[in-house]
Amino acid sequence: MEVRRTPLYEEHVKGGGKMVEFGGYCLPVQYQTGVIKEHMAVRTACGLFDVSHMGEITLKGKDAVRNLNNLLTNDYTVMKDGQARYSPMCYPNGTTVDDLIVYKVHDNDYFIVVNASNKDKDFAWIRDNLSGEVTAEDVSDRYAQLALQGPNALRILEKLTDPENIPEQYYTALFDREVGGFNCIVSRTGYTGEDGFELYLDADNGPALWRLLLETGKDDGLIPCGLGARDTLRLEASMPLYGHELSDAITPVEAGLGFFVKKDKEAFIGKEALAAQGVPARKRVGLEVTGRGIVREHQDVYLGEKKVGTTTSGTFCPYLEKAVAMAMIDQEAAAPGTALEVEVRGRRVAVCTVKMPFYKRTHN
Repeated sequence: MEVRRTPLYEEHVKGGGKMVEFGGYCLPVQYQTGVIKEHMAVRTACGLFDVSHMGEITLKGKDAVRNLNNLLTNDYTVMKDGQARYSPMCYPNGTTVDDLIVYKVHDNDYFIVVNASNKDKDFAWIRDNLSGEVTAEDVSDRYAQLALQGPNALRILEKLTDPENIPEQYYTALFDREVGGFNCIVSRTGYTGEDGFELYLDADNGPALWRLLLETGKDDGLIPCGLGARDTLRLEASMPLYGHELSDAITPVEAGLGFFVKKDKEAFIGKEALAAQGVPARKRVGLEVTGRGIVREHQDVYLGEKKVGTTTSGTFCPYLEKAVAMAMIDQEAAAPGTALEVEVRGRRVAVCTVKMPFYKRTHN
């Protein structure tokens, strides 16, 4: 498969980004600052991420809402213009096609953001399951997407635009707004556990806004960040990642996303299978490493000599200063405070189940 470049590729190379392949795109895993400093910048000041690899799909027409409600587990019947709503999207057997965010632009006009590695699969799934008067279009190549994340994000953005161009509430967006002279969608969303914004703009303008943001935010501690910090931040905030905590072998209910599965709404793809599953035999849990070592993904979890699950993500979290992991665990071993062990390269490492999220921001 050809590895694609985002509109910001040259900026990353010039900025000393260490480039790797991710989701079919060439992206920086880190800069010379390193993952830990990038992670800490987002927790204490601000970080800027290139997330232009994410996919964007529009859904338009008088049957758009009906189709959203059929395709997705969440309920899209009542939404205000500019509101964003998260949802899993399921196969008929209840496992997960992807998780995504839907924005209401206005009546009969929706903007959907999907995971990079799933973009083509998602678009095909959506298109193949549409009915009535509705049109889906993959518009991913038109957009650059920049994520400005951290406690200083608002202060930096305020230097580049008027207050009426900044969404006040989390999970809302403003369309057709001007930031630093560029026309943008300004969304108060993120994947870090911090307050922040995601800016969508014409792909050709992405590099110029990237440079402008870094220059504007310099005195507020803003630095460019790569995929490494993006992953440690989302793990610290206990956010699921498709291919890890969600997949075509994991249902949203098993992943702890039952809140986003509205079983009382009319038929949606996967509804019968999820209803038949009842209380799942396993669930996503948080693990804190109490022994010596760092737990990674795809490692077996034991209660005594019995294997009770597998880790889905794990690392050392810089802000929390401890190693944590998420895992799919049998219900019998999932209660918070359960002492378990994870097999790491032939030896057992002690862990304990804990409530998630591991990290929750306390500052505004």
